[in-house]
Order: sequence, then structure tokens, then C-alpha cells
Amino acid sequence: MGTLTARLTAAARSDGDGGIGGRTLKLLDAVGTSEELDAVTEPLKRIVQSLPLGRLRGVLHGRPLGHPLHPALVQVPVGAWISAGVLDLVPGSERAARLLVAVGVVTAAPAAWSGWVDWAEQHEQQMRTGLLHATLIAAAVGLYSASWAARSRGRSGLGRALGFAGLTTVGAGAAIGGHLAYRQAGGANKAEPVAHLVEPGWHTLGRVEEFATGEAARRMIGEVPVLVVRESDDVFHVLADRCSHFSGPLSQGEVADGCVTCPWHGSVFRLSDGWNVGGPATAPQPRFATRTDGDGNLQARLPDAG
Repeated sequence: MGTLTARLTAAARSDGDGGIGGRTLKLLDAVGTSEELDAVTEPLKRIVQSLPLGRLRGVLHGRPLGHPLHPALVQVPVGAWISAGVLDLVPGSERAARLLVAVGVVTAAPAAWSGWVDWAEQHEQQMRTGLLHATLIAAAVGLYSASWAARSRGRSGLGRALGFAGLTTVGAGAAIGGHLAYRQAGGANKAEPVAHLVEPGWHTLGRVEEFATGEAARRMIGEVPVLVVRESDDVFHVLADRCSHFSGPLSQGEVADGCVTCPWHGSVFRLSDGWNVGGPATAPQPRFATRTDGDGNLQARLPDAG
């Protein structure tokens, strides 16, 4: 941990760009590159991945929604705690504030579950940052639990103090969650740019005979890699090759039962339409229309491209 401490200290002392904001960013970036944290993240990752959640795992990822569930669930506890903080400043609102604190503590549990299942399918840098995020949120839940207990025993002053301490802590945790979501792109659809990078029109991928039936092949359309799978003599499937979850190379994955499985985190996509039918991915893969020209070349284009 000495190296980690030295790295964080150096980042904190750095002037950076933007004063304290720049130092904070460098500090968080240092957390993401601190391999010492892997001694904690790797065992936790295995524990979360081994939980017998069944179909609930996909729900917690947010696959039915088409985007991660965690950001939606956190609105309830955070909103309850912010509201409790406002009521703590209003005389005569002690009972309502205590109820809101309790609502936040109880609803933090499903939000945490969804966050952990997403966290266990991320890259190392994101997992390290996510560990700090989870630690602060756990501390906030502990403070609010203590606040709830103090309020229930009639110690309103202590309950309010613990509540404001919890609100400060959850705010810091939320800021780190924003760093994870936006600066490190945790949870974002990695395949979304495809439609903006592919030029309109048909693009030649190669001679038809180059593609073996049932095998994955990788080709390029401009700067965009695509997966090509030949189903039969005249049926081809072309999807964006970079997995929408974390840009894993689908062309290196297993093709079976009309689907392809990402080799990185196990997201499963249907070849016929790119739909995400399993794994942590919440967004489908961009699919390309195909045709064979008169010279025996396989061509592809985005369905809405002219």
C-alpha cells in the first residue's frame, strides 16, 4: 500500500490544471491506475460473479430497460436523504425527516445490488474507482443508519448531525460515481458511435468465398471493425465488432445457436438483429444490411443509410 499512498499523495500535491479541481481529477485518476487495489477488487469480483442470481442478474444490469438500472435506483435513497436534510432545517419536521432517512437506508440496498453486479463486469481501472465509490456510499449508509437510530431514541440533534455527515459523504460518493460513469465511461453504450462513423452506401467486405459457414470473421468499414458470420450459402450476418458493453472483440467470441458471445464479459448478441439476449450488455449491436453484387463480393451498409 506504500506505493498507492505515495501515488495519491503526489496527485494531491500536484498543481494540475484548474487548481483544486485539477488535483481532484489527478487523485481520482491515480486511484484508477493503482494496481495495489486489485488485491481487494479481484476477490470481490469473484464473489459477486458467483452469486446465484439467475435471471435477476440481467434485471439488475438493466437489460430490460436498455441501459444500466443502477443510476435510476439511486434516485430514491439520494432523493429521500436530500429531502430529509431540507426538513431538518424546518422546525417541527422531525418525524417526517426520520421517515425519509429510513426510506433512504432501506432503498439503498437494491441500488447497491445493481451497482455491484455492474461493477463486477468492468475493467480494472473502473473497478478500482468503483471500489472507492462503494466505500463512500457504504459509509454514508452507515451514518444514516446511525442517524435513524439516534432519531428513534429521541436524540434529534445527534440524528441531524449524523444525517448531514451522511449527506456530505454520499455527495462525495456520487461525485466519484460521476467520474466513473463519464470520465471512465462505465455503463455507456460503446457501440453508439458506429452510426456516426460509417459512411452512407454499400461497402465491400470481401469475396463471398472468403467467408466460411458458421465462423466469425473481422473486416473493416472505414475505421469501424465489423463481425461477419456466414450462416448459409446466401445468408450473411454483419454486426459492429466492438461489444456495446466494453468494446470486446466479438469476432474472437463463440458463434453458436444464431448468437455470438463476447469473449470479455460474456454478453450474448443475436446475429440476425444484434439484439442483446444475455450477459451484462444493455444495448444491442448495430446491425448491417448485406447483399452480394454481380461480381461475387459481399457488401454491407447500415439499414438506414442510403
